[in-house]
Amino acid sequence: MKRNLRVLLALTLVLALALAACGGGNKPAQSGEKEASTEANTEAVTLSVQAEEAWVEYYNGAIERVKEAYPNAEIKVKTVGSFDHLDTLDATDASNPDVADVFALPADRIYSLAAKEVLASLDSKAMSGRIGGWSDFDAGIGGNLKVGKDYLAFPFNIETLINFANKANAQANNIDLSKPLEIKDMKDPASVLLPMFDAWYGVALTNAAGIELLGKDADGKLFSDLTKEWAELEPEKQAVINAIYEYWKSNNEANTALFDNDAGWGYVDDTFRTGGKGVMRLGGPWDTNSISEQAGNGEDMEIYPITQITVAGKPLIHWQGGWGLGINSRIEADAAKMEVAVKLIEEIVNPAHAVELFKATGKILENVPTDVYANSDLSETDKKVIAAVIESYQKAPKRPLFTEWGKVWDTWKNAVLSWNSVKPATVEDAYKELKASFDSMMTNF
Repeated sequence: MKRNLRVLLALTLVLALALAACGGGNKPAQSGEKEASTEANTEAVTLSVQAEEAWVEYYNGAIERVKEAYPNAEIKVKTVGSFDHLDTLDATDASNPDVADVFALPADRIYSLAAKEVLASLDSKAMSGRIGGWSDFDAGIGGNLKVGKDYLAFPFNIETLINFANKANAQANNIDLSKPLEIKDMKDPASVLLPMFDAWYGVALTNAAGIELLGKDADGKLFSDLTKEWAELEPEKQAVINAIYEYWKSNNEANTALFDNDAGWGYVDDTFRTGGKGVMRLGGPWDTNSISEQAGNGEDMEIYPITQITVAGKPLIHWQGGWGLGINSRIEADAAKMEVAVKLIEEIVNPAHAVELFKATGKILENVPTDVYANSDLSETDKKVIAAVIESYQKAPKRPLFTEWGKVWDTWKNAVLSWNSVKPATVEDAYKELKASFDSMMTNF
């Protein structure tokens, strides 16, 4: 994507979109609005859009709304899984006809796709102004979809971890769910199920104390808190590391399978089932159906924000995660196609259809308040999940997306699982294993 081409395109799009807009500001997009005539309104434009099978009906509705403004546009749906579509893109390039013009992507793929130059630059600020609902666009997922000075995708949905509780198991084990559960206070380690050897869940604990597993300082230099000597760690960070160690120790002494890379997941599922000892577990909104089945087919399930579990007195915090909608860079020079593609994205995430979007895709819009979902015909479970996600997301830090962070996954897991064989007698001994692993990781940068 050449800089002069981007500049020319940006100027073209500014003119085109200014003509197409109806009022601007923070007014939500509305179906059937009359738009000013542009070349794209009358030109025959052909586009493709990727969609999961379950999304197709909703996407067809969005396409019909786009065609009200662009009657000569032909928008074809490519029915393919999002990750399968990205696999195709990874194996080829943006010119591949099997790759759609508009497609979904998780935020953690933004840097790798940017490196392949397969994403068109978007005027996301203008788009967010037309759609409405953001007080600070860059503070959320919108800012995470920006690489350098370019917005390379537009926010599709938000994600973060939340808590699921089994009410029947809580009652049977005399555990009060009306207040947060502190993991160090649990008499039985099975009460709170945290597969923290997996960094996806482990960061919920390290984030609670602001432990930076891998970060960048003001000069862009990489660093890790876990390369510090134990005595150099702030007391609150020591406290969380100690709580993690004690949690491992209690599970090790109880001979549970929680800290087993292979058997741990099955242990969590089995222990959480009604009649077991599991009371609270972390999960994502995508886990709702499977966890509901474990909790008496939903009869025993309750849903809480991530803060309902604490570690060393601090509430768990995950990341601001989510997905974006991107446009294939191969159409970036075609102003008419870009205009229609932008309109299509705006209609897919049109707040007026937020509830229908959730029903079709399970995706929660960042710019739609909780009460819109609460006052809908969604199930009570869905309403609770959405409320918990929004509350947990609002308290979470941005997810680190730079490519080097990928080294953390195995570094953390291998260090924590090493405790199973090393059997550290103290938290200082356990920390030595963490430090050695992260010291080794940092030599790669």
